[in-house]
Amino acid sequence: MATPSKTAAIEEITADFKDSSAAVLTEYRGLTVAQLKDLRRSLGQETKYAVVKNTLTAIAAKEAGIEAFDDQLSGPTAIAFIKGDAVAAAKSLTEFAKVNEKLVIKTGWFEGKALDTAGIEALAALESRETQLARVAAVLQAPASAAARVVDALRAKLEENGGAAAEEAPAEA
Repeated sequence: MATPSKTAAIEEITADFKDSSAAVLTEYRGLTVAQLKDLRRSLGQETKYAVVKNTLTAIAAKEAGIEAFDDQLSGPTAIAFIKGDAVAAAKSLTEFAKVNEKLVIKTGWFEGKALDTAGIEALAALESRETQLARVAAVLQAPASAAARVVDALRAKLEENGGAAAEEAPAEA
C-alpha cells in the first residue's frame, strides 16, 4: 500500500508531465549542488528541473501516458519538465552537458513522441521559436514589401514623366 507522501509525489510528477510540452531525463551523478543550481538557472523559469525517484516516476509516466522513459529509469535521475520553449531548454541542457561531462542526457519526450539523445541534440540545434517566427514573418512580408516598392517606383516614374508631359502639352497648343 502506498503511503500518502508517495501518492502525493506520484500525483505531482504526473501533473508535471501533463503540464509540460517536453521532458528530458538526465543522470546527474557527480554534479555538485552549485552546478545543479547553475543548470536550473540556465534552463529558465518555465522549466522545472527536479530530482525524482525512479519507481515513482515510472508510475507517474504511465499515468500520464508517456512510455519514453520505460527502460531509462535507473541510477540518480532528474527530469527537466519543459513548459516553455523546448528548443531553448534543450540547448541549455546540451551546452551544460558539454561543459559538465557528469550530466548525462538519457532520453526525452517532446509533444507525445520519444526522443533519444540524438533527437534531443537535433532539437537543440534548431533555432529558437522567436527566430523561427521572425523568419516566417519576413517571408510573408517580403511579397508585400516588394509590391509596395514596385508601386512606389511606378508612381515616381509617372510623376517624373507626367511632369515632363505636362510641360510639353502647353507648348504644343
